[in-house]
Amino acid sequence: MPLRALVNKLRSGLAKTRARITEQLHELFGRKLDETTLAELEEVLYSADVGPALVSKVVGDLRLAVREKKLPSDGSPLAFLEEDFVRQLSGVATALQLPQQPPAVILLVGVNGSGKTTSIAKLAHMFGQEGKRVLLAASDTFRAAAAEQLGIWAQRVGADMVKHQAGADPAAVAFDAAEAARARGADVLIVDTAGRVHTRVNLMRELGKISRVLGNKIPDAPHEVLLVLDATTGQNAISQARLFQEAVQVTGIFLAKLDGTAKGGIVLAIHQQLGIPVKFVGLGEGMDDLQPFEPRAFVQALLE
Repeated sequence: MPLRALVNKLRSGLAKTRARITEQLHELFGRKLDETTLAELEEVLYSADVGPALVSKVVGDLRLAVREKKLPSDGSPLAFLEEDFVRQLSGVATALQLPQQPPAVILLVGVNGSGKTTSIAKLAHMFGQEGKRVLLAASDTFRAAAAEQLGIWAQRVGADMVKHQAGADPAAVAFDAAEAARARGADVLIVDTAGRVHTRVNLMRELGKISRVLGNKIPDAPHEVLLVLDATTGQNAISQARLFQEAVQVTGIFLAKLDGTAKGGIVLAIHQQLGIPVKFVGLGEGMDDLQPFEPRAFVQALLE
């Protein structure tokens, strides 16, 4: 998708954040950039859930640029801020890192209510549109209706599915799905897991077991571990991401529910504090409301 078209699509998902900060930024940058203005800038960015460490960094960069007269040629602090945020989001791969030899294995994790099942369906739809054969593993055996819900989505997007009885060992489902993926010639295996409270140690350990089982069946699997975060939860997403990272090697973030109610600055905070790249954003309920994360498009949509 061209950059401008992606920016326009992201703008609606960032509506709440933009409404919160854009008018204030323009008002602030219409004044002299003294310490009072910079202090107010910090407050504006805090309100967007950008996170204190990153706020301190970018405001410090702006302070130094003003002191050394290194603002852009048009003198725009907003342009400087935009470029600084893009730099903070750059330097890590935001594209999926999948093997050349299929099947590629993607494990999705997250807390209850984060939008994980819908996110799986969107990913399956995306791969299907690319002509890939997709297999889903219903490793959420804890919630009775989970496999049925995933099965409905599998039918809608044209994916196959492997499931067991409710209450079965989730790792056993992953094992059978990995075998099926190889036997059926699947290009992509997407593994669902039970939504879990990130403070429950025993449930978090279960994720490690699923990951190990997949690795024993398919070399280097899972190739991606995507943590689905609800964009409306704000700074609580940071603690979720940190604890999931301790339990299983999270390789990327799928930021769901970026539908106009979320404070989008959390993307910047997650990246800066944890070094985990955001790889996808979900902008609505439709199957096509999924966008690979592009730092410049995101920052432009946030600040313009």
